[in-house]
Amino acid sequence: MADQDAFPTPSADSQLQGASPRELVLEACRRNNTELLEETLGELNAAATKSGKKPADYVADILNNARDGLGNGCLHIAATYGSFEVIDMLLDQEGLEIDEIDRMEQDTPLHKAVRYVNSLEKDVWPHGQSIVAMLLDAGCDPRIRNKAKLKPVELVDPRNTELRSLLQKGEFAMQAGGDIVEDDDDGPAGSASDSD
Repeated sequence: MADQDAFPTPSADSQLQGASPRELVLEACRRNNTELLEETLGELNAAATKSGKKPADYVADILNNARDGLGNGCLHIAATYGSFEVIDMLLDQEGLEIDEIDRMEQDTPLHKAVRYVNSLEKDVWPHGQSIVAMLLDAGCDPRIRNKAKLKPVELVDPRNTELRSLLQKGEFAMQAGGDIVEDDDDGPAGSASDSD
């Protein structure tokens, strides 16, 4: 893309001098490097404004098209490495695709987050579960199946009942959608019409 080639390189003290914006984003996701992500997003916004483009759309395009050699997007990589702070920053970006599918396993970022939690020692599960909870709160769909026809809940370590419950609640909330009606009827029952 011509836009990517015209992007200014990061400051000289950066070890990643000369890297493309997509490479910088992916590196920030791997390392949970919020400073690098913040700097890159700021430069992307400035480049968009300078070229007359809408910054939110330009940034979303870069984020949604950033892929590593295996086809993992920025949220996939951040979830794989448990990059909590970077995930939090990414989810704040307007237009970010949160249910993107990777090329190899056809996993969503939620699948990757569950795999990350499974890789942790039991005493660190709560950290990983907070990543899954954050993704669910952002609207990631726990009902999506990967290449092996598995939903994220079906990947959970059987000993991790808390994570399983969290994902099941997320599935229920997605299935219910906006169909849940809260009972806030404090008035008398009957017709709301004045034409009796």
